[in-house]
Amino acid sequence: MQSSESTTSSVEDLQIVDGCLEGNRNSQESLYKKYSRKMFAICLRYAKNQETAEDILQDGFIRVFGALNTFRKQGSLEGWIRRIMVNTALEYHRKEVKMYTISEAAEVSSESSDADALSQLSNIEALELLKSLPLGYRNVFNLYAIEGYNHAEIAEMLQISEGTSKSQLSRARSLLQQKVIQLNQISKEYVG
Repeated sequence: MQSSESTTSSVEDLQIVDGCLEGNRNSQESLYKKYSRKMFAICLRYAKNQETAEDILQDGFIRVFGALNTFRKQGSLEGWIRRIMVNTALEYHRKEVKMYTISEAAEVSSESSDADALSQLSNIEALELLKSLPLGYRNVFNLYAIEGYNHAEIAEMLQISEGTSKSQLSRARSLLQQKVIQLNQISKEYVG
């Protein structure tokens, strides 16, 4: 899995973790304040709306605080929290919505990268496009293109086959490209 955050926790993070483990409310508040905005952004990518993202965030932090004693202090605290948030979001969807799967034979090829399709958009536009994808496509796209998981890891996390993961990613890319083209056409018509 790729990671944009550092591979080790800061001294400050380790002190916050120790305080949380001792039951210190100020440390718990510090941990929440430090990471809640970043984690909320992750939750928004998986949620259908802001309220659902807030629920996922709350459930995720409950899990974080409940599992802090398992954090080994060897890697990034942010990365550890991120993984819990992603897993919480995926579990939420498993409980609430049956995963939309497509046939492995329906795989569509995509030549351009995910970054190219979304790079022309603002963060808000990109988030709205991601939210417009069917749930299965959105989850696979987020896990592969944004979180950096490979198809074997995604298949295990979502309890689907690798082929289904690949086909959902391919279909998500295709839909995103179509939507970007439509937005560009609308933009040109509006300006012209």
